Amino acid sequence: MTLQRKLTRTVSIGPVAMGGGAPVVVQAMTNTDTADVLKTAIQVAELARAGAEMVRITVNSPEAAAAVPEIRDQLLRMDVDVPLIGDFHYNGHRLLTDYPACAEALAKFRINPGNVGFGKKKDEQFAQMIELAVRYNKPVRIGVNWGSLDQSVLARVMDANATAANPRSANEVMREALILSALESAALAESIGLPGDRIVLSCKVSSVQDLIAVYRDLSARCDYPLHLGLTEAGMGSKGIVASTAAMAVLLQEGIGDTIRVSLTPEPNGSRSLEVQVAQELLQTMGLRAFTPLVTACPGCGRTTSVFFQELASEVQNYVRAAMPQWRDQYDGVENMTLAVMGCIVNGPGESKHANIGISLPGTGEVPAAPVFEDGVKTVTLRGDNIANEFKDIIDRYVARTYQRKA
Repeated sequence: MTLQRKLTRTVSIGPVAMGGGAPVVVQAMTNTDTADVLKTAIQVAELARAGAEMVRITVNSPEAAAAVPEIRDQLLRMDVDVPLIGDFHYNGHRLLTDYPACAEALAKFRINPGNVGFGKKKDEQFAQMIELAVRYNKPVRIGVNWGSLDQSVLARVMDANATAANPRSANEVMREALILSALESAALAESIGLPGDRIVLSCKVSSVQDLIAVYRDLSARCDYPLHLGLTEAGMGSKGIVASTAAMAVLLQEGIGDTIRVSLTPEPNGSRSLEVQVAQELLQTMGLRAFTPLVTACPGCGRTTSVFFQELASEVQNYVRAAMPQWRDQYDGVENMTLAVMGCIVNGPGESKHANIGISLPGTGEVPAAPVFEDGVKTVTLRGDNIANEFKDIIDRYVARTYQRKA
């Protein structure tokens, strides 16, 4: 089954295309002090090498703005050419004006209309940032967030709701204010001179059901590309489950052109986990292919040995480590499927469905592990060297199956 995606405008962000039928793009964000050039460049490179196709960085101070072109130069020395997105709040109009090299080095600006200014200065400072985006030929994500929603828009929607014949719930009012803030800001940006094909919208919340509802409505009311993501997904399994639950529904309905899984990392943990989760979400839904995925048995009373668990983990880690080299050498290897199964009940059948599968013996079964390649049994492995032998089979399969790049 091929998912039908809503056709939105195409926005080019450096070499990356968003919308217009282009593949859903994976985005990530750093959590370093942007003024620390080397530390930020190292984290951007880590995210890019993990598969992030755009990386957002905070630009919140003169020191951070001055560092942006140096970060870009450092990344190029590291052979990393990922588009950098500048995240601006409160003082972006000043920073982009005072540091033109920062504006030049960024591939896109992210503007939060709730934090661009207050009172009479709001429209003036928003217009200043849009004029700079026009001058430097940069696309803009107008990113509304329910934690920093423009209070004047919210007040207007609340006042209208108070006099309505059928008043809406508080959540519905909040969602309408988010959408109006995004759409009115986009219309203002276009009136200032920013072309519609340089505008991306987002309306981010931290509730799964609210995210689904707001993006369904936003998608029905515009054809701008949309950036998806819970604004604060949370830590660990909670963050992964919440992000997947919300975005999978929208992606299934054809809504969304770029995604970010906004996980709270473990202390000193790798930031690249959010990239891995985003890739796996898109790949398991059949929207993108990034790396061979391993189907593995969950285990039961028939699989009292931990060997199949160890082998599944070893194979997955091996494939991820080999993928950068394979990607450079072979076309289509990211579509390969693997299976590591634990007993005779589903092992042979599941292994036959994968490009390469191995069915390990369960408790009390004959100590033999048949290997299947494209549905055909090719060898039976035995002994203590099964893991290395199976990895050799994978290497040989890749070399003979996928066409070498010129």
